[in-house]
Amino acid sequence: MPPATASTSTRQSNVLFRGLILPVFEPFTRPTIMLRPRKKYTVYDLLQLKGKRCLTHVHVKSPEEAAAAAAVGVDLMSCSFDSPEAQARLPKIVESAPDSFISAATPHGIATTEEAIRVAFEALEIGASSVYCSSSPRIIEAMADEGIPVVGHLGMVPRHVTWTNYRAIGKTLDEAKELYRRMKKLEDAGAYAAEIEVVPYQLASYLCSQTSMILMSLGSGSGCDTQFLFSDDILGDYDERLPRHAKAYRDFRAEHERLQKERIAAFGEYVADVETGRFPESSNLIEMNDEVLQELIGSLDGE
Repeated sequence: MPPATASTSTRQSNVLFRGLILPVFEPFTRPTIMLRPRKKYTVYDLLQLKGKRCLTHVHVKSPEEAAAAAAVGVDLMSCSFDSPEAQARLPKIVESAPDSFISAATPHGIATTEEAIRVAFEALEIGASSVYCSSSPRIIEAMADEGIPVVGHLGMVPRHVTWTNYRAIGKTLDEAKELYRRMKKLEDAGAYAAEIEVVPYQLASYLCSQTSMILMSLGSGSGCDTQFLFSDDILGDYDERLPRHAKAYRDFRAEHERLQKERIAAFGEYVADVETGRFPESSNLIEMNDEVLQELIGSLDGE
C-alpha cells in the first residue's frame, strides 16, 4: 500500500513592524504519514476460513524467528506482550514480519477493564492484529465491546494451573461439560478465538464444530482451526523435556552448547596469543613513516 501524500498548510509567526506585532503565515509541509501495511489475514478472513482448512500457527520470541516464520508462509503468529522487555520487542517483531497476522499476549493479572483496554490498544497501535487474554469473560467482554479482537483460553491454562495441575483437561464427563460451558462464555463475551490446550482430540474436534470462534489447538489434535506450536518446541530451544504434544524439528540447545564451547575456545586462544606475543601480528598493525616519526621526536625534544 503506498504512503499517504504529504499535505501543505500554514504556520503562524509574529514580527514587530513600526511598533505593531503583525502575524506572518508561512507555508510548511506536514510529515508524510505511512499507512499500515495490508496484513495477510484479517479477523474477518480467519472467520471465513473456519472449517475449511487448518492454519499453521507459531508463537515466536524474537524478530529473527518472526522473519523465519514469515519466510516459509506460517499463517498466524503470536508473541508475548506481558513484560517491559516483551513490549519493547513487539515493534521489532512486527517490523520483521509486517504482513503477518500477529496476536500479542497481554499481561497476566490485569486488574481492571480499563487497564485491559489500554494495554490491548497499545499492542494494536504497534501493529498487532489481535490480543490474547487469559482473564475472565468480564475482562474479555469489555475489550470486545471496544472492537478489540480478543483470543481467550480453554483447557489447561498455564497461568491458572494451580487449579488443575499440568494435565489433560476434559477426559471426564464433568470436565468436558465444564469445558463446553466455558467455551460458550468466551463466545458470548465476544472473543473471536480461543486457544484450546491439552484437551482430548475427539473432544476438541467436537467443540470446534459447536462454536463460531476460531479454536487454536495446542496439544489438542488436528480437528481445530489452527495447529499451534511454540518456537521453543519446534527448534528444541530449551533444557526441559519436550512436551508430549510437541515436536522438535531441530536441536538448538545442542547448537547453543556447541557455540558456547567455541566461544570459550576462541577467548582462550586470544589470551594465549596476547601472553606469548603472537597477537598482534604485523598484518594487524598500522605503520607510520620512520622519517615522520623521527621528525616528531626531534621536534618534541627541543620543547
